[in-house]
Amino acid sequence: MSTITNIVAAGLGGQGVLKITDILADVIFQAGMDVKKSEVHGMSQRGGSVSSEVRFGEKVNSPMIPAGEGDILVVLDASQLDVARPVLKPEGTVIAPADVPTDKLSNPKALNVMLLGALSAKLPQFPESLFLEALKRAFPEKLHEANEAMFKLGRNQ
Repeated sequence: MSTITNIVAAGLGGQGVLKITDILADVIFQAGMDVKKSEVHGMSQRGGSVSSEVRFGEKVNSPMIPAGEGDILVVLDASQLDVARPVLKPEGTVIAPADVPTDKLSNPKALNVMLLGALSAKLPQFPESLFLEALKRAFPEKLHEANEAMFKLGRNQ
């Protein structure tokens, strides 16, 4: 049986939770691995809870992460930590805004990209270049330079 890695991103509507997992899934796919993604929007249009899950490995059968099997939880808003924690393994890793230099954000909307950078540092099997290429595919050209800077600030923490 192949090893499956389970990553959850959680936050509030409009914070870019789905964008993080879209980019992550793109990176994993470009690396040639099997990847599955699922998402729960809830009341996302009103600032409600949003979560998205990414599972990857040699062969992944289901996009849903069973409770207590998440390897990494990326939280964009502190209020979502307790909401999403049940999916995390006891020894799982939490990445939160307190783990990155939020005082250096060029724009508050770039927090998701900074946290993606921090997440990328926990996934050494995927080179930084794959993340930077996926970022460029995910955003308009006018945001490329700023997003790369925010990503690198998060990655190098």
